[in-house]
Amino acid sequence: MGSSAPTPGPDEPLLRRRYARLLLLATAMGVPIALACFFFVGAQHALQHAVWEDLPEAVGYAEPPWWWPLPALLLAGLLLAPVVTRVPGGGGHLAVHGLAKAPSEPAAVPGVVFAALATLPLGVVLGPEAPLMALGSGLALLAMRRTRREADPRTAMVLGTAGSTAAISTILGGPLVAAVLVVEAAALAGPQLVTLLLPCLLASAAGALVFTGFGHWTGLKIGALTVPKVPPAANPDAGDFLWGIPLAVGVALVVSVLHRLGDVTAVWTARRTAVRTVVCAVAAGVCVAAYALITGRSPAEAALSGEETLGALAGDPGSWPVAALLVLVVCKGLAWGVCLGSLRGGPIFPAVLLGAAMGVACAGLPGLGAAPGLAAGIATATATVTRLPLASSVLAVLLLGRDGADQMPLIVVCSVVGFLTARLVEDRTGPKPVAGGAAPAGAAR
Repeated sequence: MGSSAPTPGPDEPLLRRRYARLLLLATAMGVPIALACFFFVGAQHALQHAVWEDLPEAVGYAEPPWWWPLPALLLAGLLLAPVVTRVPGGGGHLAVHGLAKAPSEPAAVPGVVFAALATLPLGVVLGPEAPLMALGSGLALLAMRRTRREADPRTAMVLGTAGSTAAISTILGGPLVAAVLVVEAAALAGPQLVTLLLPCLLASAAGALVFTGFGHWTGLKIGALTVPKVPPAANPDAGDFLWGIPLAVGVALVVSVLHRLGDVTAVWTARRTAVRTVVCAVAAGVCVAAYALITGRSPAEAALSGEETLGALAGDPGSWPVAALLVLVVCKGLAWGVCLGSLRGGPIFPAVLLGAAMGVACAGLPGLGAAPGLAAGIATATATVTRLPLASSVLAVLLLGRDGADQMPLIVVCSVVGFLTARLVEDRTGPKPVAGGAAPAGAAR
């Protein structure tokens, strides 16, 4: 009887020369992808500044008036309508379907870039993370096909995922959180997880260096998701958990309901897509304008993806009345839900702000405080919308800096609570309504 072949060990793929070349390719690829993404987010931030700061000042307003979102989002809908119906790739997949697992085809990249730059700066309540991932993966596949005649599907998946990670490495707080988020979303396990993780880490590290260097050299701002200042707080105690866990359940319920609105909107816009895309854009503008009318504050706080408002809220939570925070959650939340199922962008950034606003609104409860409220709200909302509790915990810790490390036990618990609550809500309410029979291939919430 012949002896059986030895079973390959879990580390064997990592020791092959072909995999070493793949690591070098991923690292080298991260630099040009990061350059393209840097100028993409720099252009988006500059256009956003022009629409919401320079243009109002040019026509005599110190800040945008309450009606400013109405023509801005009408224009966004008119620009996006022909893209989603006629351009290859439709400008990207709907944000309600979450982060795409499969890399974007290079042919879809021009439509994604145009849709993002033409609509996100006008006030669409979505983030730049999904367009950036599509741009990074599409450029990676294009480079691979130009340099190699044939590549197996596994190599294409690894390089496409590494390109996505390089693209979002800085706007999500650095290489670590970007790699964890992309790999956890890819749902790979065992030895395959390590095989995918190493190229993602190397590509995202190279990308982060490019973002940092060009940021200092050019002076361009990229609108990264950051919290520059957080009120000081002690390590979480029993009171923080006593309020934090119910707060996490509440945040998860609110975010889940708003996300369900996106599912309904996606079904509605599946027919007569061009017209209904414009209608949804205007509806989002009405929600944002209502926030400004009710609170007397700038509509920019409820429009856009929310990273700048998040920084202002975290830096000085005491300047925000509880009533204004609740109106922000309702108005921005409704606009976010509508945009999820009709426009193009990422779902994460606005959800982070909604969670932070709910956390700060509850900060006056006895024994809670602003920093634990922020930590619980951010972690819960992110885990609810992404269904990635590990990546959500890492993102919340890095966003909150030194206070994030102190609040880590509360952050982890709230991430898990948000994840489980969202799953329970989905199980109780039944399957999501599906537009056109199924979600796009590779889309995962």
